[in-house]
Order: sequence, then structure tokens, then C-alpha cells
Amino acid sequence: MAGWVMWMLAAGVLVVLELFSTTFYLLMVAIGLAAGGIAALAGLDIEWQLLIAAIVAVIATYILRRSRFGRRVRVRAERDPNVNLDIGQSLMVDQWQHEGGTAGVADLYTARVKYRGAMWDVELVPSAVAQSGLYVIHEVRGSRLIVGNAPDKH
Repeated sequence: MAGWVMWMLAAGVLVVLELFSTTFYLLMVAIGLAAGGIAALAGLDIEWQLLIAAIVAVIATYILRRSRFGRRVRVRAERDPNVNLDIGQSLMVDQWQHEGGTAGVADLYTARVKYRGAMWDVELVPSAVAQSGLYVIHEVRGSRLIVGNAPDKH
């Protein structure tokens, strides 16, 4: 079997493995292997094939790393609606209790509300107004819902 076929088969195997990992890094190495296959098809020696494959794979990986697809976005689970389906849901708060604030710390308002058939502790985000009405869940910290004012729907 010709050398270039082996390069292309190896690249194909990495593309299939990439489908399972979904990171794109194996795809970049597969591009390097394909470049090595093209070098073999052009008749270059094995040393040049390996060098070209390695250089192309490193450059492709570097470009991927610098792109938006190569960076992992760190999302806090307590604020991510993909992790916690309560985020973005609304609830009614009838009465707020002022817990006060210490020096340099914003006032803290809490409430106890029934949400999804159970009683929950609710805390108001510092930028929201404490009045009875409809609120939207911004975050879930343990058994405490952090809420903000619901947008007006006029």
C-alpha cells in the first residue's frame, strides 16, 4: 500500500475519533496527517513527510487555540440556565424582610416564598427594588433563590 494512503487512513481515523471527543484538536492533527499524505503523494522522503505533518498540525492547533472554538468558557453552574432550569423562571414575592447591611455592604432583603410546591428562601439582588410583585430567578445558591425585578411587559 502506498505511503500517502496510510497517511490519509490515519487522518480519517482521527476524524472519526474527533466525532466522539468534540474538541477539534484531533481534527487539527488529522489536518497535519493529511498534509503529510500530500507530501508523500508529491514524492518527498519520509523525513520531509513527518516534518510537514508535524508543522501543519502544530500551526493548525495554534490557530484553533487562538480562536473562539479553542477556549473553554467557564460558566458558573448556579447562574447557567442550561444546568439549572429554574434560572429565568418567575415567582411572586408578597413581602420582603430587611436584614440590614454592614459597613460598605449593600442592604440585604430576604423572603420566604412557595415555589414549585416547596418553601424557598429568596434573596434580592442588590440592584433590584424590594417591593411585592413578580421576580425572576437569576441564580440558585444551594436552597436559596437569588432574584431580581421582572422586566415590565408593556
